Amino acid sequence: MIVDQLVLKNQESKSKFEEDKTSEKPIRSIAKAISWRVIGTLDTLLISYLLTGEVTIAASIASIDFITKMFLYFFHERLWNKINWGK
Repeated sequence: MIVDQLVLKNQESKSKFEEDKTSEKPIRSIAKAISWRVIGTLDTLLISYLLTGEVTIAASIASIDFITKMFLYFFHERLWNKINWGK
């Protein structure tokens, strides 16, 4: 009886691991990229404003930062999703 429970528990652990091993859908990576970029852009906006004292320049820097880094993060996330190390 104990052996049966150990075998069953071991099989359940393997099936959970296999489920975790599947890759995320691209829409999840997009949502993560956008949410992270909002946080990062607010940080860039604040730092740019503190350094320049100009709202217009700070907003320009933050806008460019938002777009470029969102794309970079998305492709970085998708690449990491293909690597099985650590899953």
